[in-house]
Amino acid sequence: MEFRSGFVAIAGRPNVGKSTLLNKICGEKVAITSSKPQTTRNVIKAFLTNERFQMIFLDTPGLHAPKTKLGKFMVDAASGSLKEVDAVILIIEATDEIPGKGNLFAIDLVKKLKIPVFLVINKIDMVQKDSLLVVISAYKDLFEFKEIIPISAKRGEGVSILIDALEKELPVGPKFFPDDTFTDQPERDIAAELIREKILISTSDEVPHGTGVEIMTFKERENGMIEIQATIFCEKESHKGILIGKKGAMLKRIGTLARTDLEALLGTKVFLELWIKVKPDWRNKDSMLKSLGYNN
Repeated sequence: MEFRSGFVAIAGRPNVGKSTLLNKICGEKVAITSSKPQTTRNVIKAFLTNERFQMIFLDTPGLHAPKTKLGKFMVDAASGSLKEVDAVILIIEATDEIPGKGNLFAIDLVKKLKIPVFLVINKIDMVQKDSLLVVISAYKDLFEFKEIIPISAKRGEGVSILIDALEKELPVGPKFFPDDTFTDQPERDIAAELIREKILISTSDEVPHGTGVEIMTFKERENGMIEIQATIFCEKESHKGILIGKKGAMLKRIGTLARTDLEALLGTKVFLELWIKVKPDWRNKDSMLKSLGYNN
């Protein structure tokens, strides 16, 4: 049997479970997740490799109408990735019984592609099985999808069926990455994203989307411990107060949660130090976007 390899984009509206699916497929925490929309900002690559194939998955930012330069970067990154792959997973939710503007926008994008597009109905654990027929009926005639596959990314239901279907569409090709790697993200970039995830999880709704994380120091000490110093940028003084919390409790919580994940990822003890700086309207400033890695 000839070895197959190829690139698969995971696309869809914000908060439909793209990053959760990526992590479930790869068996590692590659992309950060939260209940808040627009969690993923960059295109993240992760790999699934076995003796038959290597799939390179691209987890893309949620497709939405951008209101800032950062938002435009995210949408451009997502739509651009769709042009460079061998197949697309377009995710909707099991509760999307009527196609909304966001899903119709995403479908219009994939209509321009000449590659297989799989419509994946996620979060089937949240609905009755019979209601899936309503969703399938509402979407099946909007585009000639290669297959429509119901899954629960959180529980893993249907994921193996999706992988088997994708394998059939991979071209014969080489192995692009070593067997023992699951992402091409630098460790310092993963560290920044893990810290941002803990902000998303820990803070109120008005804060998370106005925050960015820059790793200032990432080095190994002589005793093997990894030292990480990071700056959290926010847009308002009031947000800085929320991030610090009473007597520093919120910042301590964010740091503790992030350090736990970082130690699991890096396999060693981590010394993590966090600072907070206010940068008004940083999401519309090219220099800040570039320094935080948000530049095409």
